[in-house]
Amino acid sequence: MKNRLPTHDDWETPKYFLEDIRKEFGDFFDPCSINPKSDGLKIEWKKINFINPPYSRKLKELFIRKAFEESQKKKICVMLLPVSTSTRIFHEIIYPNAEIRFIKGRIKFLGINSKRESY
Repeated sequence: MKNRLPTHDDWETPKYFLEDIRKEFGDFFDPCSINPKSDGLKIEWKKINFINPPYSRKLKELFIRKAFEESQKKKICVMLLPVSTSTRIFHEIIYPNAEIRFIKGRIKFLGINSKRESY
């Protein structure tokens, strides 16, 4: 059996990207914090939220649905998601209800491949 690196769903958003979000939207609540004190799916979110959900299909979809529910309460929910325009959740929840922006290039997430260095 080959030694494999463990797969993780906890890749931290780089500081430069978070600063860009703060510049546009102001201070925000992060229900997907890398060191959560509570389950972001079970708590009430704040007025402005930044969500970089775990990218496993199940958790990502749960956070997308939660963000939609919170947005129906007039809350701002900024999500960072991988492009998946062929999925049902994209066509049923995201596309008809969101302002979509695409990021040119790749984001270097902090985590297992970057030793959690900050930018």
